[in-house]
Amino acid sequence: MSKNLLDQETSPYLLQHKDNPVHWQGWSEKTLQQAQDSNKPILLSIGYAACHWCHVMAHESFEDPVTADLMNQNFINIKVDREERPDLDRIYMAALHSLGEQGGWPLTMFLTPDALPFWGGTYFPPETRFGRPGFRHVLTEISRIWNQERNKITQNAEAISSALQRSRYITSTDQLASNDINRAADVIINATDAQYGGLKGAPKFPQGSIFTFLWEVYLRTQNERARDAVLTTLMQISNGGIYDHLAGGIARYSTDHKWLAPHFEKMLYDNAQYVSLLTRAWLKTENPLYFSRIEQTVEFVLREMTGSTGCFTSSYDADSEGEEGKYYVWSQAEIQLLLEPHEFEIFQAAYDVTASGNWEGNIILNRTHDKTPATPENEKILAGARAKLWAARNRRIPPQHDDKILADWNGLFITALAEASLIFDHKTWASAAIKAFSECLNLFWKDGRLLHSHRANSTRHQGTTDDYANLITAALALHNLTGDPLYIVKAQELTAALEESHWDNIAGGFYHASQKHTKLPIKSRTIEDDATPNANSVMIKNYNDLYHLTGGNNFHTKAVKIAEAFTSAAKSNPFAAPGLLKNTLLLQDTIQLVLTNDSNSAKNEMLLLALKHTGLDATIHITGTNSDLPANHPAHGKTVSSDKPTLYICRGMTCANPAINTVETLSALRLLGIMG
Repeated sequence: MSKNLLDQETSPYLLQHKDNPVHWQGWSEKTLQQAQDSNKPILLSIGYAACHWCHVMAHESFEDPVTADLMNQNFINIKVDREERPDLDRIYMAALHSLGEQGGWPLTMFLTPDALPFWGGTYFPPETRFGRPGFRHVLTEISRIWNQERNKITQNAEAISSALQRSRYITSTDQLASNDINRAADVIINATDAQYGGLKGAPKFPQGSIFTFLWEVYLRTQNERARDAVLTTLMQISNGGIYDHLAGGIARYSTDHKWLAPHFEKMLYDNAQYVSLLTRAWLKTENPLYFSRIEQTVEFVLREMTGSTGCFTSSYDADSEGEEGKYYVWSQAEIQLLLEPHEFEIFQAAYDVTASGNWEGNIILNRTHDKTPATPENEKILAGARAKLWAARNRRIPPQHDDKILADWNGLFITALAEASLIFDHKTWASAAIKAFSECLNLFWKDGRLLHSHRANSTRHQGTTDDYANLITAALALHNLTGDPLYIVKAQELTAALEESHWDNIAGGFYHASQKHTKLPIKSRTIEDDATPNANSVMIKNYNDLYHLTGGNNFHTKAVKIAEAFTSAAKSNPFAAPGLLKNTLLLQDTIQLVLTNDSNSAKNEMLLLALKHTGLDATIHITGTNSDLPANHPAHGKTVSSDKPTLYICRGMTCANPAINTVETLSALRLLGIMG
């Protein structure tokens, strides 16, 4: 191959590299065969469109003719968008970790011609600095070893592959006990930052899985330290620089411990989890700040991250005009020119505006230390000032928008949107969630299985377990919102397809990639949460919900099997698998809300009152009559006392008396120990 072939791809990230002098190719059977035929090692570079350090390495090395020549002469060069191929990213990131290296992107891995990893790293500078070897030196040395000491490479590749194939999990017939879960919560709480929220230190990530787990612990045990850890985190993120105070939405992470200076890229999955956790917190606190941030973030995604089909797009870059954060930061002089003196006086105090700036001489808007009285008049002035700044910012050159549509990330946001629609009775949001789910199925559901990625009229790559798990959750959330039983049917259909191609019949749980339709050199089966919840933990809750909604005992069996398969991981490291901890708690202590005779014409006060105390992770069944309930359901056959909407609250196999008003709902909650 004597040219760059990335112009044949649709991924914005791959297209960013189509003019490199490097002879890049996409990952394919043909490319792997070429490596074997030429007996050359593979240089695999994995990144994504919004990745700042990916851009840096591209400018320094991949656009450099001398470096490109070294790569072209000695390697088969493969470029992968980690968002398009999370199955590949997961395997080779695990390989890097097995070498004792910290992960990150760009991921730079060297593989044998049969795609087995033997060495790698992340970002390499062009020349040796930062304590890291220069990339040209790395290329030269790897090529020398390949040609002169190949036995070392073969031994390394075999050792890494063997280590990755060994199961890291000890299957147990015992699930996590409540004491195990509570201890894990205490360990995590002790590692949180009591002043600024999040986990201690920097950088700080939103850690949706961790704080959703702590919130569930609070709801079930009234652990106030768990509650405070979540609320402090949400408050600091919502007021910090990681939040976009003009357009809405959060950035991927903060580079400091105060949530001031974000890494400015915006990802759909972060904003989905942010909305989801805010909605849970609002239910309990009714804090107006939380509603404001939910509303602004949802509107941001609907306005700026929604494609023509109604599905949601992936991300916005951190960089614009070659500088990280340039689109988002301000100077005091810029702001003064845009605002009237009385506006500026209030805005300056509220949003940390100073002549010297608060980040590298610039101003990142934040309200972390805002002492401005929250009067209606002040808030009106601030809203007007924000509108002026936003209009001015919109005239700048924006960051690149990665408009590809991913099934799993859409599942996350559809779920968050459906939950918020249910709680706030927001018809526009509900319509958007319903449409996005329908269009996702139109795009990704092909021949009885899911595909993963869509862009430029092309849908490609086999679906991962994340795609199935998150869309199943979305279907169940839409049933909660609409009461339409067809969403339960679709959830069962997706579950059956997932089991057929991903289930591990020996140990239990799911492989990340399809074992029927995807050829990979190494299998990946994990429980650890990443930036998004792990699909195996997500499926515990999905299975538990389906069991109670349909009565299918096989669903309960599968949920228990997954919990048992990964118990050891949560016991050894609570930070790694908070999703497993949360969903095992829900499996062992299921709370159900069964609403009958409900026309669904308006939000039901009884249901919302119950959700305030049970949380949004209760299993919700909206049905016309009790006869619609499975025969093994604890509320099956109970008599509805009238033709009015009636709520049954059940915990385990025990149901309280049916409630037809809020007073009876409170009584039922107290009877079952759900509230004091």
